[in-house]
Amino acid sequence: MSPMAQILLPGPRPFAPRVSAFSRPFWSGLARGELLTTRCRACGALGFPPRNLCRGCWGRELDWVPLQPRGRLYSFTRVHVAPEAFRAEVPYAIGLVDLDEGVRLMCRLVGEVTPADLDQPMEMLVLVHDDGLLFGARKASPG
Repeated sequence: MSPMAQILLPGPRPFAPRVSAFSRPFWSGLARGELLTTRCRACGALGFPPRNLCRGCWGRELDWVPLQPRGRLYSFTRVHVAPEAFRAEVPYAIGLVDLDEGVRLMCRLVGEVTPADLDQPMEMLVLVHDDGLLFGARKASPG
């Protein structure tokens, strides 16, 4: 699996995530261009965001696994009125992307999206801010 593309976004993250001992593998993977999550050893369920217990069977034996950074746009909205931390970025789009493995996640959308883009291919990205990383998605390049 090739690493996800990186998009440089000057300035700090509008709302920096809290990195814990548990979530550190996710952020380390993102730094390598991988999107990781947890898979339950008991029932095989994937979950996103990664949690320290399975949402399906409540099992606590989990493995970190990579996700294919491709999916389809399920839904999106364009934000015009935002909390203070995000106010300088309006308008911006956030969307729900259904990854190929069946995981649905919410993330920032980079580039222009319209209702015609619903159910169209998307690719996941590493968003590189001055103070750290986030992830997002954009319309997949044809080909």
